[in-house]
Order: sequence, then C-alpha cells, then structure tokens
Amino acid sequence: MRVMHWLFLVSAALFIVGIAFLVASTRTNDERPAVEAVVTTPVASVQQIMRGIVGPAANVVFNSVATIITPNGTEERAPRTAEEWDAVGDSAAALVESGNLLMLGDRAVDKGDWMTMSRALMDASRVALKATEAKNVEALFGTGETINASCENCHQRYQRQ
Repeated sequence: MRVMHWLFLVSAALFIVGIAFLVASTRTNDERPAVEAVVTTPVASVQQIMRGIVGPAANVVFNSVATIITPNGTEERAPRTAEEWDAVGDSAAALVESGNLLMLGDRAVDKGDWMTMSRALMDASRVALKATEAKNVEALFGTGETINASCENCHQRYQRQ
C-alpha cells in the first residue's frame, strides 16, 4: 500500500511540472523577459576579412588533402594527427564565421545575392567542418570545389565593382 501512495505522489508531481512547462511554453514573446540586445560594431573591411580570415583559412582547407606527383614519386597529403584535423577544422569554422561577418552592418553590399553567396560560403564550409569532425579525408577533399565555387561566384559578381 505504501508503494502505491509514493507512486501517486510522484505521478501527481510529474503531472503538475508538465502543466507548468506547457503554460510556460505558451507565453507570448511580450510576456517573456526581455533579452538585452547585443550591439556589434564592425571594424574590419571586407578586404581585411578576405585577406586576414577567408584567404588563410581557405588555403588551409584547400591544401589539407592533395596528391602531389613529382619525379621522385607520389605524396598523399591528408590530416593524420588530432592536431592536424583540429587545424583544418578550425580553419573551416573560421570560414563559416567569416560568412557571418560578411553579412554584418554595412559590409553587406545588398540584401539579395550578397547574402545568398555569404550563406553559400557558410554552407560549404560547414560540410568541411563536419568532414574534419568525422576525420573523413574523402569528404574533406570533396568540399574544396564547393567552397571555391562559392568564392568564385561572389568574386565574379562583386569584385569588379
């Protein structure tokens, strides 16, 4: 009989907590506490982001997997150690974040193609980041073309302006 009493109490408590969560989740945004807006102050120009972040990070990703043929033989290049995978992953993450930076403030040349192309860089770089997390050499190699295409499409549209 005592077990039934405790089971009833636990069930009642869970029911009450569930109702509380349901009520809390249905509150409108006006009823929720305000979150202080984060103010950002972009400092770097698009060219500085390209030279300081995008270029170096893209080079690390592009050069991480390669087959080099020389008169002395063939060299297969790929990350092997945890540190090498981390370095490539850090560069892929920097590429994703650079897409965010390119969309901040006055850097966005327009709200159409510029945003689409920045997101394309981010999407392609996320695939590279996931490949590094899985330590998948083939998948990492396959991301180079997509990342490069996102860069080239944007350069063709905007670099000449």
